[in-house]
Amino acid sequence: MLRPTGRVVGIIKRNWRPYCGMLSKSDIKESRRHLFTPADKRIPRIRIETRQASALEGHRIIVAIDGWPRNSRYPNGHFVKNLGEVGDKETETEVLLLEHDVPHQPFSQAVLSFLPKMPWSITEKDMKNREDLRHLCVCSVDPPGCTDIDDALHCRVLENGNLEVGVHIADVSHFIRPGNALDQESARRGTTVYLCEKRIDMVPELLSSNLCSLRCNVDRLAFSCIWEMNHNAEILKTRFTKSAINSKASLTYAEAQMRIDSAAMNDDITISLRGLNKLAKILKKRRIEKGALTLSSPEVRFHMDSETHDPIDLQTKELRETNSMVEEFMLLANISVAKKIHEEFSENALLRKHPAPPPSNYEILVKAAKSKNLEIKTDTAKSLADSLDRADSRTFPYLNTLLRILATRCMMQAVYFCSGMDNDFHHYGLASPIYTHFTSPIRRYADIIVHRLLAVAIGADSTYPELTDKHKLAELCKNLNFRHKMAQYAQRASVAFHTQIPSLKIEDTVFHIFDKVKVKIMLDSSNLQHQKIRMSLVEPQIPGISVPIDTSNVGINEPEEKKMKLEK
Repeated sequence: MLRPTGRVVGIIKRNWRPYCGMLSKSDIKESRRHLFTPADKRIPRIRIETRQASALEGHRIIVAIDGWPRNSRYPNGHFVKNLGEVGDKETETEVLLLEHDVPHQPFSQAVLSFLPKMPWSITEKDMKNREDLRHLCVCSVDPPGCTDIDDALHCRVLENGNLEVGVHIADVSHFIRPGNALDQESARRGTTVYLCEKRIDMVPELLSSNLCSLRCNVDRLAFSCIWEMNHNAEILKTRFTKSAINSKASLTYAEAQMRIDSAAMNDDITISLRGLNKLAKILKKRRIEKGALTLSSPEVRFHMDSETHDPIDLQTKELRETNSMVEEFMLLANISVAKKIHEEFSENALLRKHPAPPPSNYEILVKAAKSKNLEIKTDTAKSLADSLDRADSRTFPYLNTLLRILATRCMMQAVYFCSGMDNDFHHYGLASPIYTHFTSPIRRYADIIVHRLLAVAIGADSTYPELTDKHKLAELCKNLNFRHKMAQYAQRASVAFHTQIPSLKIEDTVFHIFDKVKVKIMLDSSNLQHQKIRMSLVEPQIPGISVPIDTSNVGINEPEEKKMKLEK
């Protein structure tokens, strides 16, 4: 079989950057030449000269490459900065952010100078080209502890018997004007990054957690997408308007679910939530029938110590009907806005697509299902969704969830693009011919651009040259795609650091994926830079491999096990 091949003929520009890692001190006494081992295993060790080797041993440091002589096994570099001791939470978080190129320095005074002066309130000027919707029974539904509330919802019955449903999104573009330092820094960051113990904001806290956050019982500026629907969730009319709202409640998913399920509660907020939930179920059923994928991912929520901010417990996120309710209306708003901005700006719309994976991506999923005598069809998104729905095991109830988690790893990356630079708009995972991001402008810069496009489309704001330059928009999309990918990797690395997620290989013994095993877990700290979880097989019993376990003494007689239990 012929394959495309090539060879390197020259290097135009080296993609060197400062690297985080640890010093491997020379065994030669008084030596000034030592090797540095980067945290990124793809990077070779770097030879540096320093007199501080003893002080730097056991620390995370930053090293820059100066050159790579032809006759040397290693590149030469120099010491830049000492980040702190290995294993220290702040140090490891700094390494994680640096290695994933996440901008995380405090906002400069130049950026902060463009924030509104406090105290702030809605003025008559702010209400120009804006609808006053503060009378509506709007509420938000978010995870516990959420302070950057992007979205709020309402549902009410109209005089003609139809339903009015509104998605109200924080009007961040009102505060961030094109081209200034605040806008440029938001564009550079591209996205908010959520780590286990901290959040790296895309915009300053005054906006993210205050003026743009749709908290309850305060007036806020919003961008609203409002539909008139019948009781079968069919859209009869769609309109968009800049607005002023006053949320009547900031609820968690659990609180919203309790209201919906409580026979004793029949206030306006609860009635609105019940209407939204009923419509969302219809919308979801219709979306899945068209071939949209419902995939699981193993998200965990950390419980942090209020004083030390150390993780003290973790649990899998529980998903309720209200999670799905919010998701359905966010998806619908994104699709509706995508259609509108593409109608108005066919060459300059910022859209989001999700390419269909090549057949080879599905091999691991198909083989895993086959090991349990199940068939997964992958020729279309609809056939994949249907076969996942059928892939159940009476003896292994969690199997379907595991298959769906595995299916997410087969997917391609969804990306932002400029409509004038591409002709394939389809979103594979959502089974939608067109899609964009409109609903999270506090934490995604793409949504701010989409808000600006929509504002121009409805005559609520004026355009500016870069907004209609498809080449500049394509460059912006390139940065946004990179920032979102790095944020995703950083978030996964943060979870891995706090949970020490392991991998397991048992010599020549073959274990099929999804086989149940019992293991003994120990923390291996012999390599401080790459600490690992070690696992020994307990059950099933395999001579020479399995180990016995004394359940009466677990965590007491073995210091490393106890240490892991307390610290992890």
